[in-house]
Amino acid sequence: MLCSLTACTRLPDIQGKGAEFLQGVWNQDSIANSDRLLNYTQHKFKFTCDSFYVDLTTYSRVNYYEDSCYNKGVWREYAKGTYVVRADTLFLSGTYTKANYKQKISGCYQIGQYIKSFKIDHSEQTKLMLESTGNQREVSLKLKQKITCIPQPL
Repeated sequence: MLCSLTACTRLPDIQGKGAEFLQGVWNQDSIANSDRLLNYTQHKFKFTCDSFYVDLTTYSRVNYYEDSCYNKGVWREYAKGTYVVRADTLFLSGTYTKANYKQKISGCYQIGQYIKSFKIDHSEQTKLMLESTGNQREVSLKLKQKITCIPQPL
């Protein structure tokens, strides 16, 4: 009986607060050496409480998709989900979505899970430097709008 009293605790039905220093809209205004890369992706993140929204604009000189999807080498993708910061790493777990952040189940480009992680190289009030753990590319972000977390019911 003692085990049943201490084994499980119900979590509150409310959104977590997330990391205070991330709260806001962060844009990647430029990409280092973009003129020499075959493809690269520019990020725009919105962190609100423990949730994230990301707009991804990809530029590619190589066609990896059907001609109808290639769009002259420029396309946008979107994802949303939740994040956690552990030590010096940002973990993002979510799904690819349509532009309105509703679930995307078919179409061009990526569908399904969006799972990424970034090493937090440096953070200031208005600057954030991340390094993708997947391809070691730097993501230099500037704060465009500060957001105050007001946890919402789930």
